[in-house]
Amino acid sequence: MTYHTRAAVSFTSPIAVACALLLSTGLVMAQTSSGDSKTAQKFSASAIQIEPTDPGDIPMPPEFRMAIYESLIAHIKKTGKFQHVYRSGDKDTASASDLVTLRTTTRAFTKGSQKKREVTTVSGATKMTLNVHITDRAGQTLVDRDVRGKVRFLGENLRATYDFSKKVANIVRDTF
Repeated sequence: MTYHTRAAVSFTSPIAVACALLLSTGLVMAQTSSGDSKTAQKFSASAIQIEPTDPGDIPMPPEFRMAIYESLIAHIKKTGKFQHVYRSGDKDTASASDLVTLRTTTRAFTKGSQKKREVTTVSGATKMTLNVHITDRAGQTLVDRDVRGKVRFLGENLRATYDFSKKVANIVRDTF
């Protein structure tokens, strides 16, 4: 059994506190420097046009593509960042001078099983990764990010589209 003297404890205490401060400052700086590249610049736009999901080379059932499209429209309207949320092909977009366009392309898709999720919590997850690409009217990229949506435990497979759309809505809140 070892005993520490009061001098040893008082000497190591400031060192421990200093190390903890340095570590936490380093972590905060790392978080802000990595986060700043994604949300450093805020853009403004009064209107957004949402395009249907492009499946790319990944086979994705049409009901998932339609659910993503409809869920994106609903969640982006809820953000309140835009005066107008237009669907693809809407002719009213011609009058919007500061229109931005949101496009999604499927990168990965795994259709899970609701029955497997209910029986075991380990398998049956529905997962999707889509590239979110937001451009201004001139075609300049404002956002280009891969976003994942998933349903792991309880819920229907299409619940993954809700998860995905919520994450895209958060990106819109941070960007505009």
